[in-house]
Amino acid sequence: MFTGIIEVTAKVIHSDAGRLEVERPRSFDDVKLGSSIAISGVCLTVTRLDDRSLSFDVMPETVAKTTIGDLVIGDSVNLERALPVHGRFEGHVVQGHAEGVGEVIGVLREGADVRMTIRVPPELRKMIVPKGSIAVDGISLTVAEVGPGTFTVALIPTTLQSTTLSGKRMGDTVNIETDILVRTLIALR
Repeated sequence: MFTGIIEVTAKVIHSDAGRLEVERPRSFDDVKLGSSIAISGVCLTVTRLDDRSLSFDVMPETVAKTTIGDLVIGDSVNLERALPVHGRFEGHVVQGHAEGVGEVIGVLREGADVRMTIRVPPELRKMIVPKGSIAVDGISLTVAEVGPGTFTVALIPTTLQSTTLSGKRMGDTVNIETDILVRTLIALR
């Protein structure tokens, strides 16, 4: 389980249909083979590592449902290690099971106020609620507004400085994971 509080960003070193390799942050000194790391909101298992890099096997399902297959060398990704049992819980419950890909269709900047609007696949729209939680590229955010087939989030300066969202432009794609609590309630109806 993750919280959507991004620890660091890293560059992609290698990417193909079956393997992803990213820079290993110095702070990730406790990572070992088998560790779970959320890469831009997608939970992947460390399959190889050394002092400079972390490698992950990527399954076809992951490529089909996320932006992982679109990554190229030099791209930046958000990283978060799995939450330890004794860890402080911030953000919201994020599984790292991205359900689909959204498209950035608007970025409005008015001083320090930055709002990003994202179009989502129709099957995800019913699980997005105003003032609810959502993970965008693994980042725990609050839904500011919901529109027909879209949602908008307000981005604080800290989020823009410490994640990859500051570089997103219209037409860019992002991984979307809706709130597990909302998904569960809808499934039980």
